Amino acid sequence: MIELRTPAEVEAMRPAGRFVASVLERLASEARVGMNLLELDRIAHEMIRARGAESCYIDYHPSFGAMPFGKVLCTSVNDAVLHGLPHDYGLQDGDMVSLDFAASVDGWVADSALTVIVGRARPEDERVLATTQDALAAAIAEARPGNRLGDVSAAIGDVCHAAGYSVNLEFGGHGVGRTMHGDPHVPNDGRRNRGLKLRPGLVLAIEPWLLETTDRIVTDPDGWTLRSVDGSRGAHSEHTIAITDDAPLVLTARD
Repeated sequence: MIELRTPAEVEAMRPAGRFVASVLERLASEARVGMNLLELDRIAHEMIRARGAESCYIDYHPSFGAMPFGKVLCTSVNDAVLHGLPHDYGLQDGDMVSLDFAASVDGWVADSALTVIVGRARPEDERVLATTQDALAAAIAEARPGNRLGDVSAAIGDVCHAAGYSVNLEFGGHGVGRTMHGDPHVPNDGRRNRGLKLRPGLVLAIEPWLLETTDRIVTDPDGWTLRSVDGSRGAHSEHTIAITDDAPLVLTARD
C-alpha cells in the first residue's frame, strides 16, 4: 500500500533523516586503511544507543536473507555492492566500501548510503562512484508533483547507460515511512511518463547502484552479501527524499 504523508508527518521525519546523515558522515570519516568493518558497525551501534534510535537492520529478515541480519550497518567492499554483512576485515589501501544505514527515530525511518574509496583511488572506481552520485541527483530532480515514477527511474537509467554501465533491476529504491521498505518499488531504470503519478507526501529512498562490468550478482555464503559475478567493483548512493509542493526535500542530506 502506498502511503502519502502530511506536511506535519514529513516534518516529523526530519530528525530520522538528520540522524542517519550524521551516522554516515561519522562512518565515512572513520573509513581508512586498517579500520575493521566490525568496528564501523560498533560505532553505528553506539550512535543508535546514544540517540535512543532503533536499528532497521539488526532483526531484519526478508525472504532473500538467510537469517536475521544481526548487524546495524551494511558494509559492502569492492566486488560486494549491496547488503554486505560486517565481518572481521580491515580495510586495505584502494578498497571501495559502500556504507548503507537505516534507523528509526520517534517511529519514523530514514535510509541512506554512500560509498567511500579508502586510500589511493583507481580511476575506474572513481568513475563508477561518480556515476551513481550523478544518477541519484538526476533522479531526485525528477521527484516532483505531476511527474511519474518512470521519470525517476528513467533518469537513473539514462545517466548509467550514457556512462556505459548496465543496470540491475532486482534491487532498487522503495517507499519509506514507519518501516524501512514499503511501496512503491523504485527501479533503477524505466520509461518516462509511465507508472505512479507523483504526489506531495510520497517519501522514497532512491538508490542507484552499479558494478563496473556487469549487472549480474551472486549471494555470498553468509546469506546476505551481494557480489558481482565477475569480480568487478561496485558503488552505491542513496537518499531518502520527500516529494513536496515545491522542490524535493532530501531528508538525509549531509553537510
